[in-house]
Amino acid sequence: MTRIGIIVGSTRSSRVGDQVGAWVHGVASQRTDAEFELIDLATFALPVLDEPQMASTGVYEHEHTQRWSAAVGACDGYVFVTAEYNHGVPGALKNAFDFLYREWANKAVGFVSYGAEGGVRAVESWRVIVANAHLADVRGAVHLRRYGGEFRQDVFTPEAHRAKELSALLDQVIAWTRALAVLRDPAG
Repeated sequence: MTRIGIIVGSTRSSRVGDQVGAWVHGVASQRTDAEFELIDLATFALPVLDEPQMASTGVYEHEHTQRWSAAVGACDGYVFVTAEYNHGVPGALKNAFDFLYREWANKAVGFVSYGAEGGVRAVESWRVIVANAHLADVRGAVHLRRYGGEFRQDVFTPEAHRAKELSALLDQVIAWTRALAVLRDPAG
C-alpha cells in the first residue's frame, strides 16, 4: 500500500500548523487508496543541522537524524504542511529537509500552505528546493489565508470547499508516487 507522510513543518509554540496537519490527516484517512501518517516535525526536536557528513552520503551519526531518516524514509510520498514566514519557507522545516537526501529521492510531494497570502511564496520556494533532492512536486496545492480567512483567533476552521481541493491534491500525490515507484525500486 502506498504510504504518504503528512509533514507538519512548523515547530513554533504558537503554531496553527498542527491544526492544519490534523485536518489534512483526517480528510486523507477517509481514503482507501493509500495509508497516511502524520509526521509532526516538533516531535523530533532536531537541532540546527549538526551531521558531520553530507546528507547525500546517508551516513548519520546522531540518533535524532536516524529517527528522522526512518520516519521520512518509510514514506513513498509526502504532503508538506508549510507556513510562510517572511515570504519564505519556515526555517525549522528547511533545516529538517537538509538533514536528509536519499530519503526524498524519486518521490512526490504536494503542499498545503498557510500565511498572510495563503503561503503561496513559501510553496514557490519549496518547488525550487525539493527539485534538487529529486522530489517531484505536483501542481495542485491548498493555500489557506492566515488572516481574515479560515483562522479566527488561532483556531483553524476550514471551509467546506477545502476538502475538495485537498482531495484533488491527494489524487495527484498518490498518482505521481505510484508512477515514480519504478525509480525507487527498478527491480519491481
